[in-house]
Amino acid sequence: MSGGHWLLVMAAVVAAFLVLALPIDWPGGAFGQFIPALLFPAIPLAALAYVTPVHWRSIFGKVGGREVRLMVGFALLNLVVSMGVGAIVSALTVVTPNASTSQLGGLDTAGQVAFFAKTIPQLFGEEVITLLPFLALMHLFAIRFGTGRKRAIIGAWVVSSLLFGLIHLPTYHWNWIQCIVVIGSARIVLTLPWILTKNIWVSTGAHIINDWLLFGLSLLGAGMAVTT
Repeated sequence: MSGGHWLLVMAAVVAAFLVLALPIDWPGGAFGQFIPALLFPAIPLAALAYVTPVHWRSIFGKVGGREVRLMVGFALLNLVVSMGVGAIVSALTVVTPNASTSQLGGLDTAGQVAFFAKTIPQLFGEEVITLLPFLALMHLFAIRFGTGRKRAIIGAWVVSSLLFGLIHLPTYHWNWIQCIVVIGSARIVLTLPWILTKNIWVSTGAHIINDWLLFGLSLLGAGMAVTT
């Protein structure tokens, strides 16, 4: 892929983020909330398929027992890392709760099911808009700047994790420290399965398991608060 190809894919990544982040009044009632969640991964993947009609599929791999074990293992590792980093940050400064997670306990059963279902394409989209910039940055560092492969991987890993933290600024009311340190650290862990396997399904699975565990803990805490 040329530099121009990567610019087109990065433009699609930005467009996908705006589709999800902007307050657009989508049609379709309750089902309308799934439109931006589905477009979120679809837009950049369509751009990737346009510039490389054959090789765009190389970011996907098989899913077997090993891949599932990696998903679970990295999800649990990320929980440990993010909770540890979050505890340190919360002891030093104010942290902002995720509004969506906070509201989850107030939804009825149908609303909660819809919430969990919507997170599947949305979290897949987060992997897409993180790993495509990761690959673009590798191209930039290795081809344009002439760094070695290992340095290109490390540079792309760090910068893409930082960008991932920054796109969460609106979610956490522009809490820069929380997004860069806590969310960025979590992203560093979640990118590891991609680096090891080159399979976006593995990092996506780890991301979904991680977030669903957090959502489940939030629901459990809300339920215990009601009963007490």
